[in-house]
Amino acid sequence: MKKNFISTHFQDLKQPTKDWLYTAAFLLLATCLAIFLYLFVSQNPTTISLFYMVGIVTITRYTHGYQYGIFASFFGVIFINCFFTYPYFQIDFSQPDYAFTFVCTLSLSLVTSATTTHLRQQAEFLRLHERQLAEAEKEKMRANLLRSVSHDLRTPLTSILGRIAVMKEGRIPYTAEEYRQEIANIEDDASWLLNMVENILSVTRIQTGSSKLNTVPELAEEVISEAVVRLKKRIPSAGIQVEIPSEILMVPMDAMLIEQVLINLMENAILHSKSEDAIKLILENHTGHILFRIIDHGAGLNDYQLEHIFDGSYAKSPSSDAKRGMGIGLSICQTIVIAHGGTISAKNHGTGAEFQFTLPKEESYA
Repeated sequence: MKKNFISTHFQDLKQPTKDWLYTAAFLLLATCLAIFLYLFVSQNPTTISLFYMVGIVTITRYTHGYQYGIFASFFGVIFINCFFTYPYFQIDFSQPDYAFTFVCTLSLSLVTSATTTHLRQQAEFLRLHERQLAEAEKEKMRANLLRSVSHDLRTPLTSILGRIAVMKEGRIPYTAEEYRQEIANIEDDASWLLNMVENILSVTRIQTGSSKLNTVPELAEEVISEAVVRLKKRIPSAGIQVEIPSEILMVPMDAMLIEQVLINLMENAILHSKSEDAIKLILENHTGHILFRIIDHGAGLNDYQLEHIFDGSYAKSPSSDAKRGMGIGLSICQTIVIAHGGTISAKNHGTGAEFQFTLPKEESYA
């Protein structure tokens, strides 16, 4: 904290010096241009004053505070009167038209300086307001994520502890097959919890900016294939139909994170669709982006689910799965896709639900 205070105090002392250097540099540039104009183009003081007007506007744009523009306004008027109007090399406002011209020039310079400074301060205020809104939105996402974590992790943990307690007490006589099944159930819940922890770590690194996306051109077909293989290891009975275009699609992405998005969406479709029909994973090639579609043929989504499906609060829905909610997984999907510059959405179709997300192609990613 002491280091931050010293750094901030040093910056506060350094800023006025920087602003005065900007002021001196732009006034010198305006003066050189005015001299060139006076010697080779026109000796009209009003025309020469335009260079100082430009200099004043530039000074107020790159400095902080009114004093620099006001100083530049007075300097420009005095300098023009002294060096570019008769009698030369002395300040003289004795001629009526001189006084009127330079009072108008000074007034215009002051108004321009004040207006430009005010507009710049307004722009800085808006930027600060936008940053505050962004921080508030991040805090909201963190709160929703915590709520989703508490919902999605509590029930599997309770299930694991309950099964272990029953087996430890030995009140229920298990056959060898039932014993192996209970162990398999515990292992399944533990594996799912481990996967959720990995998801949480991934999204936390992205949200805090502690880990940059390692985006390199990847073959979309290979990423899909790897995601399907990983999901099959987790859910061997999963039915998945994959449709991929014939052309080769190289897309900049962090392959591991996009695989995680595909796994989350496919697992969501398998576990929550309440249907035994195979889900579809379709890849489409569009201008500027590629589109991933995950389609199930189940119960679909109700209005509450569609409204809150990606904000992390879905886990509070009364119709959420009693064992494993979707809130955290879909919130993570949204964070990863947005970090890649893509979009994600959900909708119902005639016989189920469909999730879509896009990734920009290489030529439009930057």
